[in-house]
Amino acid sequence: MGGQKFQYDESGGTFFYFLLSFLALILLPATFYYWPRKKKEDPEKENKECHCEGCTTKRKHLKEAEPWRGPKNFFVKFIIVLGWVLFLLLAYRVSQFDYEMANFDPYEILGVPLGSSQGEIKKAYRKLSVILHPDKETGNEKEFMKLTKAYQALTDDEARKNWEKYGNPDGPGAMSFGIALPSWIVEKENSVWVLGLYALVFMVALPVVVGTWWYRSIKFSGDQVLLDTTQMYYYFFHKNQTVMLKRVLMILAASFEFDKRSNSEVVERQTDNEEVPQLIKKITNLNEKNKERPLCFLYSIKARALLHAHLSRIPLNPNTLDKDRRYIVAKCPYLIQEQVNCVSQIIVLAYARRVQHLPSIDSIENCMKLCPMIVQALWEFKSPFLQLPHITEDNLKHFMSKKRQIKSLQQFAQLKGEDRRSILRSLSEEEYENVMKVLGRMPYIDFQVKCEVIDDENPTEVTTGAIVTVTVTLIRRDMSSLFGDETVEDKNIVNEPEVEQPKENGDIEPEVLMVKRPAWQRQKKATNKKGNKKTKQQQKPVGKHSKPEESPVAPTKTKVVKEEKKEEDDDSNSDSDATGDNNDRSSEEEVKSSSVEDDDQEWEKFQEKLHKREKVLEGRSKISHAVHCPYYPQDKQEYWWTYVCDRKSKTLLTSPYHVTSLVDREECQLKFTAPIWKGTYTFTVCLRSDSYIGFDQQKDIKLDVKESPKQVVEPEESDEESQAEDNPHESDYTTDEDLPDDD
Repeated sequence: MGGQKFQYDESGGTFFYFLLSFLALILLPATFYYWPRKKKEDPEKENKECHCEGCTTKRKHLKEAEPWRGPKNFFVKFIIVLGWVLFLLLAYRVSQFDYEMANFDPYEILGVPLGSSQGEIKKAYRKLSVILHPDKETGNEKEFMKLTKAYQALTDDEARKNWEKYGNPDGPGAMSFGIALPSWIVEKENSVWVLGLYALVFMVALPVVVGTWWYRSIKFSGDQVLLDTTQMYYYFFHKNQTVMLKRVLMILAASFEFDKRSNSEVVERQTDNEEVPQLIKKITNLNEKNKERPLCFLYSIKARALLHAHLSRIPLNPNTLDKDRRYIVAKCPYLIQEQVNCVSQIIVLAYARRVQHLPSIDSIENCMKLCPMIVQALWEFKSPFLQLPHITEDNLKHFMSKKRQIKSLQQFAQLKGEDRRSILRSLSEEEYENVMKVLGRMPYIDFQVKCEVIDDENPTEVTTGAIVTVTVTLIRRDMSSLFGDETVEDKNIVNEPEVEQPKENGDIEPEVLMVKRPAWQRQKKATNKKGNKKTKQQQKPVGKHSKPEESPVAPTKTKVVKEEKKEEDDDSNSDSDATGDNNDRSSEEEVKSSSVEDDDQEWEKFQEKLHKREKVLEGRSKISHAVHCPYYPQDKQEYWWTYVCDRKSKTLLTSPYHVTSLVDREECQLKFTAPIWKGTYTFTVCLRSDSYIGFDQQKDIKLDVKESPKQVVEPEESDEESQAEDNPHESDYTTDEDLPDDD
């Protein structure tokens, strides 16, 4: 029995096969995913875009901000093409390998059948040797060597037996394992280089890459905000119960993302020593002499001055300070979102009594107010009409004339086309067209609120300590749906959401007025006597002496229906015996069919809830609608905040829900605990935009909180429980020694 023998690839055939397959696995997906492609441009995109000076400059800056895109695409193409060239060379090299010796068969080479005699083998050898001998014109040295080897294998009796038995003239050989690596890897003179490459890759490069990635990742939170910045937010918002708007701006400017020591992307110039003090002189109420750390640091004062200049729309040097302004402003929205998260978490900790001070609702609302201010480059007290292109302070006087008092963009959109054009008569036709493009794409939100107690027998009744669910439904349309033009109105009538009209009281069945539990939560009827009595009392028909519950919908209608039914009963007294049974059967069938339909509806609602949960688990999209913001250096999407608060106590009841995927319709649920004292409470559901000023909405909800019912003990009880009720003191003690004395 032969042993085992490991062989390295001497010819390099198997190694090239390995390289060929490895390159194919890399090149095919890389070519498909990373080959640079030109984006298909929308032909109507130019017509939809705003062509004001601010938007044109912004698009120019966005193109200049990516100078590496051209060289990067060229480099990617070069690498992919080089890989395919190498792949073709390897394929050609593999196709040239000679594998005839691997299938060596002496009988086939000599052209004789298996079991031929020695004379036949010698005769065939002489005939072929004359033809294949290298000295002849038709000779082939390679084929002649194979012929000689085949002749020697068959003329030797022992070699012939080994060949016929083992397929090898030398007899049974060792079991060989091929390794698809070239033999020079294990050669002695190359061992130093191989070990050096191994140490460089696995002991130097790999630990450095992993360590660098880990060191950078631990510095950031899940929203890619520096942990030092988050800790600073916690400190300042917990320090003061109410943080004013300018104080929020100071805290935002002190973020460590703007410090060169924490962020290598920040650029510090020698010209800042001259330009920043000059800019500070132009700004009032900057509070640059504040001694708090890090509010007093130079990077914080510079960032604060640039933010003030941005909100005041002060022109800056395009080569120095304006570049810094664009970098700082681009980071502000997600830093403000981190501030909102910090304040809401502090409020949660305050409710859990882990922190002393409960932040006021004003603190978190001031953070939300700051975001659209920075996106639109406007102070809060400025007119919302300045968000439109070509509108200046001189044009604002036409909106507040004696004839009309237009204070919001929604009121302006509802005017007729002639009135809008007369207000903006100082603008040219092209400028007016840009204004209407931007105004028509602004959001018009239908803000709907529904309050209920889910998974309860009566979802409309709120008891003390119950979990109240506020379902917020947002339906977004463009502001063009409000235009007062007759042609626009006709187009948008079809798009109006359908509102179900309430039915008349005569058409409402009694079962619809009853509150039903979900189908999967219904319990069986009680079998005890008390339960039967209750059910019988509920099933008793309304008689003369009983007082039926008045229906809130159209009570006069029900009286008319009852009178008609009485007249019909008087007329049909003669046939009452015959038709009574049929009516009972039909009513029972209707009840059964209605119960089946209700179960199907409840099951569909349950499936919808599961579908919503699956969407939440999959993750929320970050794409909604583009925002017109010429002073914001990047493309911005419309996001919203919605939450429930108590205006009287200035407290936040639910954490703000960040709506990031409102394209047409979005629904979210806000949950909070009802007050522990019964009474009537008024809470406010708020909707705030992080992109536009003047688009915030709020709706009040009134909760009539009732005292929660006491827990009803089930009538069926075990013998032990009944004994415990008869002798209540026995349940408090387990042994005779623990029993109290007779005294």
